[in-house]
This record gives sequence, structure tokens and C-alpha cells, in this order.
Amino acid sequence: MTATGPTTSSAAPSTTWRDLLLDQLSFYWDFHLWPRLEGLTDDEYLWEPASPAWSVRRGPDGAPRLEHEVPEPEIPPVTTIAWRMVHVGRDVFGRRARALFGPTDAPADADMFDPRHWPETPITAAGGLAMLDEGYRSWRAGVAALDDESLLRPIGPKGLEYAEFPMAGLVTHLSREAMAHGGEICLLRDLFRAQSSPSG
Repeated sequence: MTATGPTTSSAAPSTTWRDLLLDQLSFYWDFHLWPRLEGLTDDEYLWEPASPAWSVRRGPDGAPRLEHEVPEPEIPPVTTIAWRMVHVGRDVFGRRARALFGPTDAPADADMFDPRHWPETPITAAGGLAMLDEGYRSWRAGVAALDDESLLRPIGPKGLEYAEFPMAGLVTHLSREAMAHGGEICLLRDLFRAQSSPSG
């Protein structure tokens, strides 16, 4: 009997780097983060676990703003769920997606940090969840439209000091940001539930 090698039909399917990057983010989002956000209330969204805390607050003009300082303090205040959700949905995913993939109302030369790409700051849990979902889906759709060659190209002028970094580097960085802040959001929900429980 003559031994035969593997046939074409049994070979593992080829996988692109884009697919691997998207699968990692999508698995985290669909199975780890998004299900944990179900039922988020306004009280949880704006709960301050320590004082001082950065959150979403109305400014003198009544418009909600994400609190921050430039330069950032050596030890910044604890941030609320609202702060983290707006940061991920708008600043991490949303503005980058609109700047690099469009559409955007910002000028054509606006970089990926420009607040004009997404000026809104939701002050309710429903608004925060909607922004988080839209920002994620916009970013994921933009990355899904790239091929591996595009992922290896530099970000370009919209990346400012990161202009020469490959797009794949930005994709991995934003996934890391989402996972880090997402884990913190889930922990804050656990702490809120614990301090709200009669036996807590």
C-alpha cells in the first residue's frame, strides 16, 4: 500500500492577518464585554466610586463634557463607567473610524484625534451604550474593508506623530484599549452592585 500525503480538501483554510485581528476584537466584544453591559442604568453610568473622580459632567454652558486635564496628572483620578464608555466609543473607535474611513463632518485635513469628527458626549446610559455600539461597529467595518497590504501601510498624515506607524499597529492598539477599559467597566459594575446590595 502506498502512503499518500494530505489532500487539498483536508488542508487548513488560509487566514489573513485582518481576519485574525478582527476575530480577536469581535470575540471579546460579543462574548466578554457587550453581554456584561445589559441593563446598565443611569445611576451605574454616572456612579463615582471614589472622590475625586473624572466623569461626564455639564459645563458652564450646560453641554456635557468628558473631564480631563492636559497634561494628565501623574496619578489621575478614578474614572466612571460614563467616562470610560465615552472614551472607548467616541475617542478610541469613533473618531478614528470617521477620520480614517469616513464619513465625517470634520474638515478633510482633520487628524484622527480631532474632536470635530464626533463632538457629542452622552450623559445617559442609553446614550453611552448607543455611542459605544456605533463607534465599535464603525471601526470594525472600516478595518474589515482593508486587506493585509493596507494593514502594513503607514497610517499617514491623519495619524500625526504616529503617521509612519502601520495601520495594523493602530488596530492592535485600539483593541488593547477597548479590552483594558472594558475590563474596568465590568469591574465597576461589580463594585456598584456590591455596594448597592443590602448585604454588601
